[in-house]
Amino acid sequence: MSFVLLVLRAVIATIFMGHGAQKVLGKFGGYGPDGTGEFFESIGLRPGKPMALAAGGNEMTSGALIGLGLATPAAAAGLMSVMETATWTVHRPNGMWADNGGFEYPLVMTAALLTIVTAGPGSLSLDAARGRARWGVGWALGSLAAATAGSAAVISAGQRQVSQASAPTGVKTQEAPAGAASS
Repeated sequence: MSFVLLVLRAVIATIFMGHGAQKVLGKFGGYGPDGTGEFFESIGLRPGKPMALAAGGNEMTSGALIGLGLATPAAAAGLMSVMETATWTVHRPNGMWADNGGFEYPLVMTAALLTIVTAGPGSLSLDAARGRARWGVGWALGSLAAATAGSAAVISAGQRQVSQASAPTGVKTQEAPAGAASS
């Protein structure tokens, strides 16, 4: 089982580190922070360039941690937050299936990350070397909750930026009280 978990972690790590490098470094056919930032602006994630750098840095760092099997619940939360944000801002309107630009791929990645946290990274991991080869379902649900909160915060921050940018000059927009639901 530990070997299978190692393979799964390595595949997920490679994909996310590469995906982050596309955003941050413009590698592997990516558009770098400027191009990705423009795209992020177009989907309401503002300010675009800082959001692109944060997302890409998160993917590279959390991907590396998953690959090493270190701080597994926190690393999974970082990656799931990116998947949730992508689902909500890009893929959701297209339905489930990837051939239509849907959320199939982010859903599968989230399920794989939840599996890794629940099962633990296995004995071939740095968490195991630190005495924690298994985490369990409570940690997986906590990771998912943290990911959802992080994603909601990023999307909400982007929406505030859009609202403020579209307000007439000289008019300050009123922010909702803390804890209020946004539309």
